[in-house]
Amino acid sequence: MSKLLNDVIIVDNLSNPKESSPEECLKVSPEKKEALLKIIKSKRTYESFNYIYENQTRVYIPGSPEEKNLVRLIDLHMLPCICLLYLLNYLDRSSIGNAKIGGMSKDLNLSSSDYSLAVLIFTVGYLLTEVPSNMILSKMRPSRFLPIITFCWGLVVTCFAAIKNKSDLVGVRFILGFVESGFFPGVLYYLSSWYRRGELAKRIGIFYTAGIISGAFGGILSGTVITNLDGVRGIRGWRWLFIIEGIVTMVASLVVVYFLPDWPSNTRWLNSEQRALAKARLDADAPLHSKVDKPLTHLQAFKAAISDWRTYLFCFMYTMITSANSVSYFIPTITVSLGYSGQKAQFMTVPIHACAVVSILLFSLSADYFNETIFHIAIPTMISGLAYAICIRVTTPMTRYGLLCIGFGVIHGAFPVVLAWLSREVRYPDTKRAICQAIVNSVGNSASIYGSFLWSTPPKFVLGFSAATTFCLSCTASVAIACLLLSKFPSRQEDSEQDSDLIHETAVTNYDD
Repeated sequence: MSKLLNDVIIVDNLSNPKESSPEECLKVSPEKKEALLKIIKSKRTYESFNYIYENQTRVYIPGSPEEKNLVRLIDLHMLPCICLLYLLNYLDRSSIGNAKIGGMSKDLNLSSSDYSLAVLIFTVGYLLTEVPSNMILSKMRPSRFLPIITFCWGLVVTCFAAIKNKSDLVGVRFILGFVESGFFPGVLYYLSSWYRRGELAKRIGIFYTAGIISGAFGGILSGTVITNLDGVRGIRGWRWLFIIEGIVTMVASLVVVYFLPDWPSNTRWLNSEQRALAKARLDADAPLHSKVDKPLTHLQAFKAAISDWRTYLFCFMYTMITSANSVSYFIPTITVSLGYSGQKAQFMTVPIHACAVVSILLFSLSADYFNETIFHIAIPTMISGLAYAICIRVTTPMTRYGLLCIGFGVIHGAFPVVLAWLSREVRYPDTKRAICQAIVNSVGNSASIYGSFLWSTPPKFVLGFSAATTFCLSCTASVAIACLLLSKFPSRQEDSEQDSDLIHETAVTNYDD
């Protein structure tokens, strides 16, 4: 009985919830709770929802078969779609590196500074619309919003096939960053609106893995297309690369519309029971104050986000990781500096990205399993920092290549864990979380502005590896600082969870909305 008491969350439809006080909405008498538990036990009704009494009291039991089936259903609809779109997203933006060594640099007469400017300008466009995009998403259907922006960036990618000079390249890259910017922070908000805190790191990790797989897949695709289609119909191979990628992206955007869920309250292919269960899961995961706080306007949410010190803490942490990862656009160039050329240089990028995939899955799955984030960020950033530090002194090509696999691969394990930690710490109100996620992602991606100039000193890339070492170890240090600050100044959410035993035992609210 005591175990059942701790695991059951009772959700009661109040007769007139708008006139009920917060105290009435958040408390149930011990007598009523005990009576409900006796009914559950006597009838053996261990399903997620049981309509008990004439007033339709609903009982939610975490971990029930119905909840597992719902989560599995959402996984099957959501994860393949967002992973496919992110694979194309990352492929479309990073193919510039493969195109560069596939003849684009020579055809457009690009210098190292010109290429770095093209990488940088993408970030400028990307930063401008992340926060407004998440604001718009919070008021739209994700099954429409995400495919629309996907179709738009696919169209822009095809335009790369028509560029004639470096000015065209810079202009189209800016537009690409502008239209792509809403996707990644939008998906983070989307995921955190469906999954509980203990489920997020794994899902973000799976989602993030798609981008890294595209790096490996991109090397194979680029090498094949550039080699085999070069000159077909008088079009250079690197131009065919952008044409093919853009068309595939636009087609994919039209397909996923039919599979993506919207929000827990309005997904049409869920029945009323499943929608209510999806909402109850999230409310069970919410701090008590979120059940009675009034919704924030976008302006209020923005002010709340920028006045929360945790926003800046995660901005710094995430920026250090993305700064260290600025090498991603230059991996094809680094493989060339190690003595590889042509198609082999493209293919040698595959093992590097494969290491990142393994790292992401390992650390994100482990973080959810152990319900721990601190060491799952500190360990990979420290290992990567040491690998990059050794790269500064080592000159043997294969040794450098192995260290690059470790440095680039392992640090990717920290990405989903940091983002999941952010969603845990700043979970409510929803609009504030959406803006915080966009701000952190926006500030983090600003690292490309200066990061693109750190890897312009081949063949040793001493400046780049030195900077990456500093960024990795700075992130490790910031995790320690975060632990101290978050334990000394707990959030309102943490206070609610510590001060009230009702949060995981009993919560009463209205689900007729």
